[in-house]
Amino acid sequence: MTYENLTLEISDHIAIVTINRPKVLNALSVAVLNELLSVFTDLQKITLEVKGVILTGAGDKAFVAGADIASMKTMSAMEADQFCGLGHCCMRVIETSPVPVIAAVNGFALGGGLELALSCDFIYASKNAKLGLPEVNLGLFPGFGGTQRLARLIGRNRAKEFIYTGDPISADQAYELGLVNKVVEPDQLISATKETLNKILNKGPVAIRLAKRVINEGTDLPLSSGLMLEMSQFPLIFATEDKTEGVTAFLEKRKAEFRGK
Repeated sequence: MTYENLTLEISDHIAIVTINRPKVLNALSVAVLNELLSVFTDLQKITLEVKGVILTGAGDKAFVAGADIASMKTMSAMEADQFCGLGHCCMRVIETSPVPVIAAVNGFALGGGLELALSCDFIYASKNAKLGLPEVNLGLFPGFGGTQRLARLIGRNRAKEFIYTGDPISADQAYELGLVNKVVEPDQLISATKETLNKILNKGPVAIRLAKRVINEGTDLPLSSGLMLEMSQFPLIFATEDKTEGVTAFLEKRKAEFRGK
């Protein structure tokens, strides 16, 4: 798997996907979105080899500073529809990845960059990170899922203020809002993200996959429907080898050796 705008490193069951356009602050172009869609689609096919993903940006200034504004200047409504659709497809394939995906935000995460981070399971940020949805400053509004995912994460009214003002916030402010899970020094960002992923990788992968699905789908449903979804999925885990191994290891007071089956 080779890419022009991304790098992919796989080691110890963790894939690091890095958007590699530091000269333009890793801005999202059609080419970048297509490659992100491709790499996450490809990673879904090798879940026995890759059990977790870190998504980050090249350099020390930006995760992704937004969409490629220059290309949007002359974009027609029809072209915008296609661009928006591509963005949504990209975010959705990341959001529904069967393995955990953590965004390691190492600088600016603005506009489409923040929307990209929001499509991950959760966000770790360096102390120098700035996060925002400044589209209204350009006479636009977030079009890659930001209006929906942000409101579900931090609440409707806080999301409205965030989007209406277009003001960026610091990593610490994002942590207080519940937008970011952890804030660390810039040189510790990838290691801190890897540490958490490694902890997750020691758990039952089928259980993690089903839990992710139930959380993602259930939180958009009324509570009663979400509970029914959980009830429908919970018995499935009892037919897996991982459940047998996990319970047996617990009773035998040893570490479980999960196989993802």
